[in-house]
Amino acid sequence: MAAEDTLQRAYQRLAEASGDEERLPATARLILAIYDDFYGRFCEYSQRAKSAFESKDPHASVAVSRERLSLYSRYIAEHGPKVKGLYPALSVESSLWENLDRVFAAMIVDRYDADVAFSFAHSMRRNMTHGLWKSVAYSFPPPSKLRKLSMSSVYRRMSVRGRIDAALIGEALSIPGFEVPFENLKRDAERVRARVESVLFEHPESPEPFALDMIEAGFFRDRTAYVVGRWVFAGERYSPFVVALHNGAGGIRADALMHRPSDVHQLFSSTLANLHVTTALYYQTCVFLFSLMPLRPLGEHYSTIGYNHVGKVVILNEINELSDQGHLFSASPGAAGTVALGFTFEDCSYHLKVIRDHPTQSYKWGAFPGVPAVEEKYRAVHEIDRAGSMLDNAMYFNLRLERRMFEPKLLEELTRQAAGSVRVEGEGVFMRSLIAQLKIVPLPLFLEQASEEEIRTAIVSLGICIRNNAATNIFNKDLDSRNYGVGRYDRVFLFDYDAVEKLTDVKIRTNRDREPGEDDIPAWFFEEGTIFLPEELEYGMQFNNDFARRCFREENADLMTVEFWVDVQQKLLSGEVPPLRMYPESNRLGSEHAG
Repeated sequence: MAAEDTLQRAYQRLAEASGDEERLPATARLILAIYDDFYGRFCEYSQRAKSAFESKDPHASVAVSRERLSLYSRYIAEHGPKVKGLYPALSVESSLWENLDRVFAAMIVDRYDADVAFSFAHSMRRNMTHGLWKSVAYSFPPPSKLRKLSMSSVYRRMSVRGRIDAALIGEALSIPGFEVPFENLKRDAERVRARVESVLFEHPESPEPFALDMIEAGFFRDRTAYVVGRWVFAGERYSPFVVALHNGAGGIRADALMHRPSDVHQLFSSTLANLHVTTALYYQTCVFLFSLMPLRPLGEHYSTIGYNHVGKVVILNEINELSDQGHLFSASPGAAGTVALGFTFEDCSYHLKVIRDHPTQSYKWGAFPGVPAVEEKYRAVHEIDRAGSMLDNAMYFNLRLERRMFEPKLLEELTRQAAGSVRVEGEGVFMRSLIAQLKIVPLPLFLEQASEEEIRTAIVSLGICIRNNAATNIFNKDLDSRNYGVGRYDRVFLFDYDAVEKLTDVKIRTNRDREPGEDDIPAWFFEEGTIFLPEELEYGMQFNNDFARRCFREENADLMTVEFWVDVQQKLLSGEVPPLRMYPESNRLGSEHAG
């Protein structure tokens, strides 16, 4: 209630202000009050996620994730027009914002979360100048003194003397401070200790860690909680230590150990819903995670724990650094998109795309719904649980890039085919909207170069991707292999979303019930909406590789049956929350195939 009162008083002060000298500081105080109200609610979600885990309420967990992802955009959409209504000049006069930035930056300079606050203020600015060709920087001031707190403030270092013991593991598992008991903490600690011994000391000459660092927080997503740490070896070498915890009828129990970088990459993938972390030290948390996954861009670590807008700034910083080294944007490898134009630097971690004003002639979905409708699908994907099978999107609006960053041929194509989103003025390239995704290898390109073993692995992963999408009510009606790609650890992801629909809205039909030689037009032909014939899935994938086609039939036969799709639809319509395993079976503590 106090925050709401502060916000209302800030609105009142701006309404009563006259002249820019009064309105500018009043606006800065109002934006900060709006931000404080937002950030206070944002920080509550991690505790709500912890409570949902403790109460074994998967529906509450899903609701927490959905609400937190949309909270930022809801605050901007609600308050941007109100502030603009009280101070209309802000929407057209850039010089006012330059002065406002200076006032606002001075107000937040000593705050730990200054980068989040500054990004929030610029999002307000983009909302107020929406529809105008006015760029707004994605940036924030230098880190505050509070941001430079010692890394030790985010983790607990526990000394290892000789071999690892169960008491040390038990302390690590208890770090989140759960309000409900473990089923048998002593048993779980011993099981984890035994598994750690088997993976850390596979060989007699394996070095021994001298410490275990544990982030002083719980990590929560869906039905699972995680404790996250690292074994510390001489020479500043680290090895991941992440334990998955489930809460069952008998209490909390340890379910799995993740000890390989590939396992941790999968767990923290941006293809999953954000993790909720019960610490406010997001900067130190991301630096810690980077020590476990140094191949993963730092911006992705911010996004993984819910600080998406800070992550967006870090992505642009990487792009600008590569540009300063002389790299030029060129068209992305693989088949050109029907709806999107893709481009990247060769050494960049990200693939960028803009939506064409009109699709190419190969577009097959009737009337094109328009650029805003396609962008809305990308935004919607960002705000759902992507089930480990869909790339996340960082979406930018009113962005300016340097003309020197683009190959001339690419820039000509962008301004010709996406003139509604891209415009060149002098040495600047102004973009009304831009989408960034982690770079992966298009599946057709991967299959051209892969061995038969690698092909089968990719086809199995493709099937998992399609099933996981279905389990979260996502249906890609353009089930074509060109819309999928292969990531660093050979996992397949969907990355093109202009043809994404809700599975519960799709009509599952078949021609297999027709008599041989029957020539009449099937009844489903006259139905409206999206029709899907599962038996045509293999053909729709457009595999150019005979072995890949055979593998798809052998590994994913269930996907080509009406029964599979109808069963998933019925579960979704009944409100069932499907469990999704986010780590390999070999990581489970009961597995005999650890490694």
